[in-house]
Parts: sequence; C-alpha cells; structure tokens
Amino acid sequence: MFFLSTVDPNGRPNCSYKGGAPGFVRVVDEHTIAFPSYDGNGMYLSMGNIAETAEVGLLFIDFEEQQRMRLNGTATIDVDDELLAEYPEAQFIVRVRAREVFANCPRYIHKLQLVERSIFAPTAEQETPVAAWKAGMVERGAADNLPHDDRAHDAGHEVRGR
Repeated sequence: MFFLSTVDPNGRPNCSYKGGAPGFVRVVDEHTIAFPSYDGNGMYLSMGNIAETAEVGLLFIDFEEQQRMRLNGTATIDVDDELLAEYPEAQFIVRVRAREVFANCPRYIHKLQLVERSIFAPTAEQETPVAAWKAGMVERGAADNLPHDDRAHDAGHEVRGR
C-alpha cells in the first residue's frame, strides 16, 4: 500500500490511498515503477490530476518494520500498457518515472500488524465482490453517480463489506 499525492492544474493537492495484492507495485527499471488503477469511487481525482499535470508523490509505509520511503516523479497513464494483462480487473496502468527516491524518518510510525487483506484487492483467483456502498447507491436510485460500466449496476454480483 502507499499514499499517492497529486496536484491539479491550479496547484491544489489531492492525496489518496492505493492498495492491492502483494506485488501490485512493480519496479520496471532503475528509474520507473508501475502500478494498476483499480475500480474506485469513479471520481478519478488522482488519475485526472495525473492526466493534467503528471506530477506525483508516493509515500510507502511499512507499519510492521516501521520504515517509510518517498518517491517523487512524473506519471503517465496507459490503457494499453503491456502490464495490464497481469493485473486482474485493472482499468489501466500508471507508470512513474522517479525524480527522487529517499528513505524518510521512521520515528513516529506506529507499529501495526496486518490482520487480513482486503477482500476488494483484485486477484486472479476470484472476482472481486461489489462494495456494499456502491450497491446501496444503485438501490437508492443514485446509480448515475457511478461509471456506466461499474459492476454495481448488475444485480447478479456478490455484494460485501463497505
């Protein structure tokens, strides 16, 4: 998991959490990492900012080992990236060309332990359930707020969690 910071064309920042199955962030070469963009709330705030300005900051935190690392760079989005086939349910691939990577002071990191992985992190072994909050939007007649291809529109999918 990591936190992704982006900036819009007016200089306003946005920060979001990005998570997935182990290995979902890949080192592509000595200057580039790649990660998938999965289904979210459909607002595309982070991805929209990347499309507009390309500037990103990533903060990786290992709560068990109490370590963190920062990566700042320039990102691109590719709906036809060769890695797309390796990430079930990914919408597209984000590649980040690192401008700077550095360890960051770990003093204030709380020691936490993984209890269980999210049931919503896509894997090749199973289809990801529809989040209950999305199914609730459809039930309340607010489905227009979801992307037209969102699986929450289809009543036949398993609904779980939040």
